[in-house]
Parts: sequence; structure tokens; C-alpha cells
Amino acid sequence: MSQQVRVRFAPSPTGPLHIGGVRTALFNYLFAKKNGGTFFLRIEDTDQNRFVPGAEEYIMEALEWLGIAPDETIGKNEKFGPYKQSERKHLYQEYADQLINTDWAYYAFDTAESLDAHRKEHEEQGKTFIYNHHNREKLDTSLVISKEETAKRIANGDAYVIRFKTPVDEIIHLKDIIRGIVKFDTNLLDDKVLFKSDGMPTYHLANIVDDHLMETTHVIRGEEWLPSMPLHVLLYHAFGWAAPEFAHLPLILKPVGNGKLSKRDGDKLGFPVFPLEWKTAEGISSGYREKGFFPEAVVNFLALLGWNDGTDKELYSLEELVAAFDLERVHKAGAKFDPEKNKWFNHQYLVQAADADLAKDYAPILVEKGFSTSIERITKIVSLIKERAHFVSDFWEMSEFFFVAPTEYDAKASKNWKEETPELMQQLITVLEGISDFTSVNIETIVKQWMTANEIGMGKVMQPFRLSLVGALKGPHLFDIVEVIGKEETIARINKAIVSF
Repeated sequence: MSQQVRVRFAPSPTGPLHIGGVRTALFNYLFAKKNGGTFFLRIEDTDQNRFVPGAEEYIMEALEWLGIAPDETIGKNEKFGPYKQSERKHLYQEYADQLINTDWAYYAFDTAESLDAHRKEHEEQGKTFIYNHHNREKLDTSLVISKEETAKRIANGDAYVIRFKTPVDEIIHLKDIIRGIVKFDTNLLDDKVLFKSDGMPTYHLANIVDDHLMETTHVIRGEEWLPSMPLHVLLYHAFGWAAPEFAHLPLILKPVGNGKLSKRDGDKLGFPVFPLEWKTAEGISSGYREKGFFPEAVVNFLALLGWNDGTDKELYSLEELVAAFDLERVHKAGAKFDPEKNKWFNHQYLVQAADADLAKDYAPILVEKGFSTSIERITKIVSLIKERAHFVSDFWEMSEFFFVAPTEYDAKASKNWKEETPELMQQLITVLEGISDFTSVNIETIVKQWMTANEIGMGKVMQPFRLSLVGALKGPHLFDIVEVIGKEETIARINKAIVSF
């Protein structure tokens, strides 16, 4: 690529960042890094009525947590600042006026009431009202009143908007990196509002002007923006600017059936659709971070929603994703969100994580449960249980017996406690009392030697032994448990079981 790649993620601060938006940011980041380019974040807050306090900070914190922070944004390497559209509003009037002067746009003075009346009239005739070449010279626009009258009405403070003057009778052929050539009939397009009388541009004008001024080379965004592509390309043409390349990403679909993944799907099925927790007066929406997901696992999972490198490989570091990423391998069809696969990815990263690091995450949970023990002991316990866990929050249920002796015993497993079991357990206690090197391997060797020498079946001892320590026939290697809880506690639990049955 002859021009340095510059791509942007340009969300609106209207609430928490949806996981679909996160994937858009991720694909922009991967494309930029793959091509030695720049990834920047621009906040598109032209619609002040929908602005939500805290949303802007949320977006930035989410990208930081995921490890895909922008190279340029508000307060960071502001080469083309400001990076917030509300702080750039002084720029847009000039460009709106330019479109008026070159006959690519016009003033429209229609009131909301008159437009509503037109819509109802069309509905009564079984038609759909579209504001475009069919009627723009029949409505209250500068196309049918003089320049003097137009200027007078603007000076008098009459409400108006500036609309784009869409060309007539043209079939536009546009190239999308993912979808190939897409065709649009200009006669079916409406004349979008570009500028409002309150001095604020609409998304369409601000987006194009900012992408040009910030030297955006590629626009990588969601499929829902595909219908806006002809207007945006026409705007570039109207200004006499070279348009960036476009790539429209497939939707992230519901786990069951068709349709775009929504917050309601997450609430209904119990999985997060936001990277971070979001609190409102109505309640709390869960986030991946607070649910215990590793950011690397979230990134890995999202990267494979709609893209793969043509192999069966599933686990990628961020660096590997950058090296492998190619927009032309992004799928056209929507990608179904799989909550179980999402958890599977987290399990893979948990298993790969250092036991000591996981122990540090588990320690506060133990403190909440009322237990304070050495980080070395926690690390050992984590090493024994993590293979079966998806999250650190699973650890307590899987390791409670390391800290608390069972108070009841699994009814089904208790069938393994036979008439001769108490006597065998007493003999086992004697064997354990005689072991000085109380390590897993040594304990196992001596106990099995005792069983072999006395021709005692494995099941007659091992299942009641585990039941005594755990309360059920579950948990990691039995002799690893014995080593961790120690000789005194092991014998105490066996004695308790003998009394309990």
C-alpha cells in the first residue's frame, strides 16, 4: 500500500460498548497493525440528545482492558485533533456551504408536521414516502424558491436542514473488500439530511469530513452501514476527494436463530454482551471483565466470529492474530454467537495461565470466605483444579474441601461404605500415621503397598478414603489432596467419617 494505512473506530457515546462494536474495533486494530498503520479512536457525539454520561470513558477503558488501545485519540497523540466531533462542529458549516454552492445540496424548510402529513398521504395511497428527486422540487426547499427568499428565511431564523441532492438515474457500482462489487440505484435513495439549523452536522456529513481530514484510508465497519455506502461515496465525489476503501463486517447473530445479537439475548441466556459492567438506575448489565473472562480470550473468540485464516487453528495470541489477519478472509455471512464456545476459549487461557497468577486472583475469594492461607498453598491447590475450571470464580466450588471438612456425604457415593469399611479405614489411619515423608508420591506408594500386601481391593479403600476427605467421589488425584490438607487433617476426616456412617 503506497499510502500509510489509517483506520478508525468511531463509536457514539450513547451507552456501553456492545460486543459487536468491540469486534469492529478489533478488526480495525488488527488491520492497522498488520499493515504497519495507525488505529485511532474518534468519538462521534453529534447527536447530543442521545449522549450518555460515562459512555465515552467506558469505551476507552474497554479498549485498554482488551489490549487494543488506539494509537491516537482524545488526549493521546492528537495529530488530527480534536478527536471528539462536538469539539469539531466549527468545521462542518464550511463544508455544508460548499455542497450548497456546488449544487450538491439544498436547504429544506419543511416542518415536522408537513412531512408527517406527506407520509400519511402516501400511506393512504399504499405508497412509501421517500424524500428524493420525486418530490424535492414540490416541497419547501431552496430548489423552488429564489436565493433571495432562501437567504431571507435563514436570516429570519426559520428552521431548516441541508439535504444532499442525490443524482438521478444512476446505477453506482462500488467495491467492498469483503463483499466485492455492490450496486445501488440512486433513484431508490433518499436525500439525507447533512446539516441541521442548530449548527450541528448529522452523522453522514461529519463522518465524511472527519475521515477525509484525518486521512482515513480504510473504513471498516458493521454491515448495518452498507446502505449508507453510496451516499458516503457520493459525498467524497461531491467534494472532489479520493474515497477510502470500504469493508463491511458481517453481523454477530443470536445463539439461536437469525437476527442481530442484542443485550436481551445476553440477559435471557446468561452471558455478557458488553466488555465491562454497565450500571444504570434500571440495573446492572454484566461485563466480560467482571464475569472473569481473560481479555485475551475475549479477543481470540471475537476474532474468529466472521474470520479465519483458512486453517483449523483456534488459539491465537494478539501478535499471531495481527500476523494472520486479512480482510479478504472475513466472511460475508453473519457469525452465530456461541456462549459455550466463548467459555471454552476462556478455559484454554485459564489452563495456560501461570498457577501463581491464578492464585493471586483466587486469594481474595478465599478471604471473602474467611480463609487466610499462604500463596504457595493456594498455588498448589490451583494447579490441581484448574484443568476443570472455566473461570477463577469456579475455584471455590472445586476446592472447598481443601479448606473445610465435609459435613455431609453424597448419598449415591455412600453406597461404597460397606460393613468392613470402618475396620479398613482404621488400618489406613495406622498406615498414614507411620509415614514421615508426607508427600503425594510417597503416600501413594506406601498405601498401595499396604493394600497389595494384604490383598485388599483398590475400590474397598480408595472410594471410602476419597469420600472421607471430600464428601463425594470427585476432585483431583486423591494423594495430592492428602498432601495438601496434611496428615493431621486427613486422619481427623477419616475418623469423622467412621463415626458418621
